[in-house]
Amino acid sequence: MSKRKTAGGTPATTALTAAGVPFTVHDYDHDPRSTSYGEEAAEAMGIDPARVFKTLLADVDGALTVAVVPVTGQLDLKALARAVGGRKAAMADPKAAERATGYVVGGISPLGQKRPHPTVVDASALGHDTVFVSAGRRGLEVELAPDALVAATKAVVAEIGRT
Repeated sequence: MSKRKTAGGTPATTALTAAGVPFTVHDYDHDPRSTSYGEEAAEAMGIDPARVFKTLLADVDGALTVAVVPVTGQLDLKALARAVGGRKAAMADPKAAERATGYVVGGISPLGQKRPHPTVVDASALGHDTVFVSAGRRGLEVELAPDALVAATKAVVAEIGRT
């Protein structure tokens, strides 16, 4: 797999550009047989997987909520619900997530979604100079400062990941 930098051109990169947020787009050759997209991205780009974050959608008390957690761990649904003042959370149906965001599973970005959703970024992101999230398609990642990610998504920061 190769590591390349490209101009991007997804709703995520368009949103970042419009907001004046500095970022770098990295693309790599996605293996269609891969099911662990974030870990595949880390390996393909030769970076620490702790810096790569996956975007998950959950239903919190009837409202879709975006969770951004390290690919090396899992989402703590109870912690996510608490972070947004909710009582109960469950993973969203993948098709509902795709319809609500405009992205396909494995390429869902927390940025540039069709409609804004409450977003929570795991606190571990703040421990890195830059982090990687999907740029809106499989095989394309955007690298940016974690505080820029939080600002661009109007996110709450909370400990929502677990190992």
